[in-house]
Amino acid sequence: MNAWRDQLLEALGAMGMREVRRLRGEVSRTIWHTTEESAFRQVLGGSAPWARYPRLPQPPGGEGDFRWPTALLLATQQQARTGKPPTGELEYRIGASEGGFDRLAFAFELDMDPRQPPAADPAGFDLGLELNRRDPTRPGLRLPLPWYGAGMSYGSVGLPVMLARAQAASMLDTFTSTGEGGYPEELIPYADHIITQVATGLFGVSEASLQRARLLEIKYAQGAKPGLGGHLLGNKNTESVARLREAVEGTTLFSPFPFHSVYSVEDHKKHVDWLKQINPQALISVKVSTPTDVDMVAVGSYYAGAHILHLDGAYGGTGAAPEIAKKNIAMPTEYALPKVHRFLVEEGIRDQMTLMASGGLRSAWDVAKAIALGADGVILGTAELVALGCIRIAQCEKGLGCPFGITTTDPEHARKIDAGLGSRQIVNLYTAWLWQLAGILQALGMRTIAELRGRSEVLIYLD
Repeated sequence: MNAWRDQLLEALGAMGMREVRRLRGEVSRTIWHTTEESAFRQVLGGSAPWARYPRLPQPPGGEGDFRWPTALLLATQQQARTGKPPTGELEYRIGASEGGFDRLAFAFELDMDPRQPPAADPAGFDLGLELNRRDPTRPGLRLPLPWYGAGMSYGSVGLPVMLARAQAASMLDTFTSTGEGGYPEELIPYADHIITQVATGLFGVSEASLQRARLLEIKYAQGAKPGLGGHLLGNKNTESVARLREAVEGTTLFSPFPFHSVYSVEDHKKHVDWLKQINPQALISVKVSTPTDVDMVAVGSYYAGAHILHLDGAYGGTGAAPEIAKKNIAMPTEYALPKVHRFLVEEGIRDQMTLMASGGLRSAWDVAKAIALGADGVILGTAELVALGCIRIAQCEKGLGCPFGITTTDPEHARKIDAGLGSRQIVNLYTAWLWQLAGILQALGMRTIAELRGRSEVLIYLD
């Protein structure tokens, strides 16, 4: 009964309630996935039997999970070693969840030999991403590839991982994010490629860290734990983590659910304006999860003055969250994207806002699917950790639980990651993805990634 009580309190907290009586009669808070699924299916180009999809073998093994099975882990790590598209010996496009992006395919895949994946020289295609679409008073910012790195705080991951991601972002001329744990001084040499995140706990947020960034992100919610703040267990809060977060070493740290200064759209606009005043050169991104009214959230962020809307869906990972929340609350990314894209088009503001998607994107094929559903680009996190050696044993939130030193803050344990080698592995993975992404565009008869945006009719659902 105590376990049920705790789960009920978590659910009430996620909905902003303090007592169960307030929930009585609130039918609108229940999400019927059949309704969302029906709306989602209508934007696709059709369906096909699951048996028609030409899948490659899934070898037996104890590594991974349904979303990241052994084959996908091995194929991803092979690309991280070689920098080349996969050989086609193991399934490299989808996982084994039989849901989410695993149920989506491009129509041409039905007649494709998966052992010969489409690949093309990305130099012949425009794969770039424009981040500033609306504000001539701020610098234009265009990336050569349609993605950047997700927020991972110092505390959720170790410092060598942050350095590897920062170095890779610098080499690729893209971004990675500090997450909500502050800005370690070791990242300053890569400042042009670091997003400073401002989350509800305001851990480590300073005027200096805000002013050195070209892109600032307000994090209102995270797909892995929407409606809940971060939860960093005490054994991950080491002396250096505590110093950066201005906290007491060894104590469990909680981020509040909301910003206590933001309770309305007007407050949200003041928050955006505050960051614009502190850094007149930076673009502003707003990170939200995927509630059923996410389309209204998107429009509200546009009118508040944000340049980028970051939608984080239910499949995203986290190294700092209570177990009950992870992957159990938010709406799936594939449901939210076409809904937001369509609403922004109807409002006449779609081309004035950059829409980024994250939450469970594992391959170049997932990237292409997300863009076809309406995103301009994507934000990647777990895939980078897999490139560094992660095998998905799901103990990220437990201090010394990661045997590879990825999500640990213990200095000795963290030395298992070499930042220089790690950055090369991430660059290799993304180089292989660019070749595959160009191959997908070529198979669709397109030359630019912008042509793919919102073209959901090129996707089919696997029944």
